[in-house]
Amino acid sequence: KRVSQFATMNANYLMKRLEKIGYTLAFPKRRASHEFIVTAKPLKDKTGVTALDIAKRLLDFGIYAPTIYFPLLISECLLIEPTETENKNTLDQFIEAMEIIFKEAHENPEKLKGAPYTTPIGRLDEVKAAKELVVK
Repeated sequence: KRVSQFATMNANYLMKRLEKIGYTLAFPKRRASHEFIVTAKPLKDKTGVTALDIAKRLLDFGIYAPTIYFPLLISECLLIEPTETENKNTLDQFIEAMEIIFKEAHENPEKLKGAPYTTPIGRLDEVKAAKELVVK
């Protein structure tokens, strides 16, 4: 019971903080259980920045990207599911990264389009990878 309470508390904390930054919640009137959904559709419409761009940029902050584009019924979906073991400092680091990304989306969207920058391998050309499949 206590574990699920922490997961719920962490999800609701992140949800409210991301909404305050300006991210759009897919279900704003619903309380998070252990996960919640952010839609980047309004951000994409305004800046061209997609959920994929946000996910790739999070890697530059050392943060494993959330599930994107699932569920399929939500456009530009980010499924955010903090675990019950995350402490407040870790949650705040995620919030800080998401705030920086939100500002970059408005001030320099091309920066997000090229992310990640700090990983050993940069962004892949996904169309080329799909067309020229190499399996060894």
